[in-house]
Amino acid sequence: MDDLRTSTESRESGSRIPYDNAPIGVFDSGFGGLTVAREIAKALPHESITYLGDSARCPYGPRSLSEVDGFVQQIGGWLVERGVKLIVIACNTATAAGLAHAQKAFPVPVIGVVEPGARAAVHATKSRRVGVIATKATVDSNAYTDAIRHIDAGITVFSTATPRFVEIAEQGIRMAEGPIENYTSLASKVYIRPAFQEIAKEYLEPLRRCDIDTLVLGCTHFPLLKALIGGVVGRDVTLISSAKEAANDVMQILGRRGALASCDHVPRYEFYTTGEDAEEFRTFGSRVFRNPIDAAGRVDFPSCP
Repeated sequence: MDDLRTSTESRESGSRIPYDNAPIGVFDSGFGGLTVAREIAKALPHESITYLGDSARCPYGPRSLSEVDGFVQQIGGWLVERGVKLIVIACNTATAAGLAHAQKAFPVPVIGVVEPGARAAVHATKSRRVGVIATKATVDSNAYTDAIRHIDAGITVFSTATPRFVEIAEQGIRMAEGPIENYTSLASKVYIRPAFQEIAKEYLEPLRRCDIDTLVLGCTHFPLLKALIGGVVGRDVTLISSAKEAANDVMQILGRRGALASCDHVPRYEFYTTGEDAEEFRTFGSRVFRNPIDAAGRVDFPSCP
């Protein structure tokens, strides 16, 4: 990717300002990580993004952390081969399972979504009582509890697995009809359904009774359910999306490294899936990304040893 790396000269000072037009690599077990890619695209509009959704092996939540770590190494290696300058593990389960290993294994910076979300929760809470909802694997890993208490050991963390929220998020996307530009309003109407609300109450009422004032949405699917979740926990509870916080981390890391894309760079977005139906990934993913995805490619990975 040397042809993508260049520098420019400041007219004011004559100093050389480096920049790097190589893409940012983002991956998830499926569609949910597109919420992270969307926030990166909003925060850094000149950056190219290469996204992979591992739909063939989704969901990661019920799998062992060691197995998911193997997936992280495969996908991270594939992204490095494609010349990315930074990798975002846009999946809470994969972050818990393989972030440290990936940071040691790959020659580019690797960030996850747990630490940014944990940091935002610590900054937001006033009562120092924080709730976390996530997949079973993420909850069992104690990743958020450890990350939050590492920053502030006085915070009490209440965690619960909410596996059906992933199912609800994807079901809602399929049910919403209309132009992508109106998806936010369409999704809000779709998710506020009695059947979905009953499931949400079953999951969230115990957390609400714990008097939390901050709730971490510990799965990249969950920002799609903000209206549903917020309606149950109430307006007094701040909802934390790790997607926005991760995008901020990407911006800061690239800025410190002098690796931001040039202001005149036209970004290129590439999307890939390991699933059988790339066309479904394209149409479905467009709603999550909230912009049309022109094409999606397929990638096959060998079975992990």
